Amino acid sequence: MWGWRSVSVAMLCIALSSAWPALAAEPVGQAVVIKTQVTGQSGPIEVDTRVHRNERIKTSQSGLGQFVFRDGTKLAVGWGSSVVIDKYVFDDSQSVKKLTIRAAKGTFRWVSGNSNSSAYQILTPAGTIGVRGTAFDFYVGPDGTTAIVLLNGAARFCGPGGCRQLQQRCDCVVAKPNGDMSAARRVDPSILATLGNQRALPFLSGNQRLAGGIGMLGGCNMASVAPERKDRTRPPPAVAPAPQRQDPPQRQAEPQKERPNKPDKPHHDKPHHDRPHHDKPHHDKPDRPDKHDGHGRHDDDGKPGNHGLDHRGHERHHDRDRDHDNDRNRDRGRNFNRGR
Repeated sequence: MWGWRSVSVAMLCIALSSAWPALAAEPVGQAVVIKTQVTGQSGPIEVDTRVHRNERIKTSQSGLGQFVFRDGTKLAVGWGSSVVIDKYVFDDSQSVKKLTIRAAKGTFRWVSGNSNSSAYQILTPAGTIGVRGTAFDFYVGPDGTTAIVLLNGAARFCGPGGCRQLQQRCDCVVAKPNGDMSAARRVDPSILATLGNQRALPFLSGNQRLAGGIGMLGGCNMASVAPERKDRTRPPPAVAPAPQRQDPPQRQAEPQKERPNKPDKPHHDKPHHDRPHHDKPHHDKPDRPDKHDGHGRHDDDGKPGNHGLDHRGHERHHDRDRDHDNDRNRDRGRNFNRGR
């Protein structure tokens, strides 16, 4: 029974001893600016939260954290980033013998503090950045591709393919984990296409704003770049109202002006048979017999009008006159014979 108790106590002591270094880790700096979401070893990080050695710091896709270490070194961690404070060896209250950070992915800005330049070291998947009293931005892509842009001082990047010196402001080097490395040259917006990410180097393009003096170092003619931002509402296109000013609505309006003109033609322009013929009887104009004949035939065909009937009545009247004259002549003849 005592044997089991001894084993239990021993296991408890081992567990406490393994947790002691993490619990007793001395803080190496603190957060001074936090935007959106930044997390550390113990959960969300807020302003004035202390950070410790071996602590991993992560930011969301729109997150931003600015940190100050005990020797005055400043580190800005942009959106979608992950970094570990790997080593921190104190020299005194104002400097360190060793400060190493390991950047797994994301975008960063580094400004050296009061320690010797040889004390600083930044590890990336593509190589190591050696600091020479320096300020610079660097980006680590998902595949380990690393870009460094010098803002002040000097820096040196060394990887499997050799080393490159950055000595002039806005010098840039791009390196890959397989050893491929570009020559140092002045940065320009085409680097975003090279990195395959329009959201890379947001501190230079101005798509993430830094507070304090650390934010006054950017530029390098990258401020005009406007990469897509997931944390910003995209403005509507400037050409959206253009369809309202197109020509088709005007073409539809033109026929509306022409339509009222079509019925303006008077009906009397149509052929004369549309109007009843009795409005102008043909016997009012006896010197135009052709029209009488035409009207007679027209009425005989059964079409509207009574000119044919009038004409036949007129003929009957002449026949009666002729019969009356004949009767009178016969009476005269009879009377003459009787007188003889």
